[in-house]
Amino acid sequence: MRPQVKKKLSQLRRWRIRKKVSGTAERPRMAVKFTGEHIYVQFIDDVKGVTLASMSTRCKTIENRDQLAANKASAKVVGKAAGEAAKAKGISVVVFDRAGAKYHGKVKELADAAREAGLKF
Repeated sequence: MRPQVKKKLSQLRRWRIRKKVSGTAERPRMAVKFTGEHIYVQFIDDVKGVTLASMSTRCKTIENRDQLAANKASAKVVGKAAGEAAKAKGISVVVFDRAGAKYHGKVKELADAAREAGLKF
């Protein structure tokens, strides 16, 4: 499959999911994005259009961030840190938006680590 076609299908999948998944101030959307090198997590209030908290492998508050990549071990670290950042902002219940990625591997590790940190999906 050509890269342009694959990217377009991925975008259409994300849009289809975003029509159904929405976050509020009481239950923000936990958006997860995996690139080839990094992992990004945001807690978003879609009603106001505001990011309440965020965490990534590039965040300066994570220890040994130079050694983190987009793999399962790093997903576990980022998930735990994201859960702690959300708890610090008073977020305990979220809507999980995996942006069309299948729920296994890195996505599952990140979600499990966030649950262990105290978030409820």
